[in-house]
Amino acid sequence: TAMRARGAQITDVAIIVVAADDGVMPQTVEAINHAAAAGVPIVFAINKIDKPTANPEKIKEALAAMNYLVEDWGGKYQSQEISAKNNMNIEELLEKVLLEAEMLDLKANPGKHANGTVIESALDRGRGNVATILVETGTLRVGDVVLAGHHYGHVKAMFNERNKKITEAGPSTPVQILGLNGAPQAGESFYVMDSDKEAKEIANKREQLQREQELRTTKHITLDEIGRRIAIGNFQELNVIVKGDVDGSIEALSDSLIKLGTEEIQVNIKHKAVGQISESDILLAAASNAIVIGFQVRPSMNARKLAEKEQIDVRLYSIIYDAIEEVKAAMEGMLSPEIREEIVGSLEVLESFKITKVGTVAGCIVREGKIKRSNKIRLIRDGIVIYSGELGSLKRFKDDAKEVVSGLECGLNIQNFNDIKVGDIIEAYEETELKKTL
Repeated sequence: TAMRARGAQITDVAIIVVAADDGVMPQTVEAINHAAAAGVPIVFAINKIDKPTANPEKIKEALAAMNYLVEDWGGKYQSQEISAKNNMNIEELLEKVLLEAEMLDLKANPGKHANGTVIESALDRGRGNVATILVETGTLRVGDVVLAGHHYGHVKAMFNERNKKITEAGPSTPVQILGLNGAPQAGESFYVMDSDKEAKEIANKREQLQREQELRTTKHITLDEIGRRIAIGNFQELNVIVKGDVDGSIEALSDSLIKLGTEEIQVNIKHKAVGQISESDILLAAASNAIVIGFQVRPSMNARKLAEKEQIDVRLYSIIYDAIEEVKAAMEGMLSPEIREEIVGSLEVLESFKITKVGTVAGCIVREGKIKRSNKIRLIRDGIVIYSGELGSLKRFKDDAKEVVSGLECGLNIQNFNDIKVGDIIEAYEETELKKTL
């Protein structure tokens, strides 16, 4: 919800994609409502018309029932039937988007200091803090002093949507920038300042105000609150620590979890941050009796051992809705057995070789547990999940191996994936049926 709201606020024209064989889903309705609330013109793209079960007219009927009458039915909203898979009618869709843009008469001044919106931010060990931003007016150049929230810095480098280095970005240009002293919050506005001093003063003031606001909003228990809880009889609290790969996902997940709270059960976000799950997160969870939720990140080896020792529940997800639904089910006391994964081995990549017709082969050592040829695997770089899949091969010296145990070296390649680097961690896991507990 939060991600869709941010997207609607910063866009000029919204393309709402609806599957012709599926109907208008609740998420689509939410996206339409956000676009309408932001006053953004909408173009409907009815996708998958190549499928035998496609029924575009049914989609138009469902939209009409929501008071979104398309032009084919005598309304004001443009629509286009497309097939993204077969590249069908894409040019026609783009023409309709351009027509909407012409009617809006969109203009911006490229000759002034740039400002715009932070779309996403993340921490990259090799490059530092990386912010994805959209320039709305002015021109952003390498070397400019940028202020976003309570973070600032000189733009050291800029990359376009194809990850190519650029030196300047004009209005309506999305870019990744390096050089900020932290990861700004998704949805924050950014501004180019005249000097370092000015940016630092404003950033420090904003940080101080944020700290004061957090202290004011911290809820301490009162006698009235104790009385209310005793009256309810079975009041409970669920404390959660949220870690993720990018700030936007963390904010969206945290907001959704807080909204799950009821009179009987209160959800408290004790801490949220970008990056892998660390030992300090586990220690905080132990002190505050919290569970740790990781979205697209994994705990470090030391953090995992500490979590086992302290018996801290660490839940790892790659889909936000899965995290929300599982926490909701736990709160409702409706937990049922499910297929969960069990990590059976952890390997470190020591060498990486490129072999013709085979791809990238990694020389690894098994640091923990063991790896079997049949195991599913995921590749982790700096605590971030880069790829999940299956092994293409597993060898000891030149012979195929069924399994390799802790302390031994092996060679392997990953099916349909070649971006393996020295220092990467490969996790082997098995899917088993376990009872859900929180």
